[in-house]
Amino acid sequence: MKYKNLTAIFYALGAAVFYAINVPCSKLLLDSVSPTFMAGFLYLGAGLGVGLMNVLGIAKPKHEEKLNRKDMPYTLGMILLDIIAPILLMIGVSVGTSSNASLLGNFEIAATTLIALLLFKEPVSGQLWASIVLITLSSMILSFEGSGSLHFSVGSLFVLGASVCWGLENNCTRSIAEKSTHQIVTVKGLCSGLGSLIIAFLTGEKLPEIRYIMLTMILGFVSYGLSIFTYIRAQKTLGAAKTSAYYAIAPFVGAFLSFVLLRETLSANYLTALAIMMAGTVLAVCDTLQHSHVHEHVHTFTHTHDGTTHTHTIVHSHEHQHYFSDSHHRHSHSVAELEKYLK
Repeated sequence: MKYKNLTAIFYALGAAVFYAINVPCSKLLLDSVSPTFMAGFLYLGAGLGVGLMNVLGIAKPKHEEKLNRKDMPYTLGMILLDIIAPILLMIGVSVGTSSNASLLGNFEIAATTLIALLLFKEPVSGQLWASIVLITLSSMILSFEGSGSLHFSVGSLFVLGASVCWGLENNCTRSIAEKSTHQIVTVKGLCSGLGSLIIAFLTGEKLPEIRYIMLTMILGFVSYGLSIFTYIRAQKTLGAAKTSAYYAIAPFVGAFLSFVLLRETLSANYLTALAIMMAGTVLAVCDTLQHSHVHEHVHTFTHTHDGTTHTHTIVHSHEHQHYFSDSHHRHSHSVAELEKYLK
């Protein structure tokens, strides 16, 4: 248990890295696969891949509770929001600019945190707020492509709507994160994937060749399936707000992979944003490892005064913060401190 938070941090960072693989690889596939079919097959690959992991018992704990009827509202919300959000984003991009969409898309981090705080009563410390502000700022710097990025239009409202949907979806997923991770990802992947495929057919997009379908589904298993899987495992411990903050490093990893695989240049904006993002991530790590709790101490002692025996019970509590470690801590009280309670 003492390494639980540290393990959750690695899960959250792993989720970001897995998703970042999607950026350069999707660019290579988009020449042969239309956007909505791409989304559909990515999700479908995620659902089928993690479903196979479930059958084979890979990364499966001995005891994990299955989804039940009480989880149905959050499960349906998760699926519907995962279908609606990409549609809103595509509308926003079609009537606006891609740079504007990239900038406003970063609102998902703040939306996730605000919804977690206001609707789901998840505690958010001042340190975590500072981390989220820095990470959001760094993401906006990374996305900035000139004055056109600051232009607000009708398309911007759709992009903001998509960000809010994903923020709410993150919190719906958090509400069922204690249940079977395999089952959640399988249901999410298959249902959201089929929903996107239906939309692709209805809008008349051309079905890609089978080899590109298979490549997209393999990519979906890695960049969506494993990413969602580790994201949910992180949410079990960290909650929606903190996991979202760690997950925000994905654009930076994606840009670096694009530099390595596609020979795209790393701009001055990237390096500036990277420094700010690292500062925000350090704050998030410190906030995660820092533990605050209240200790209550009960002292009972007996003494004799004027031939009469008296028993005294002293109860006092104090709150303190420390970082997780293997060391034990103790508290001592002087005789003078105890004697003052006798007077």
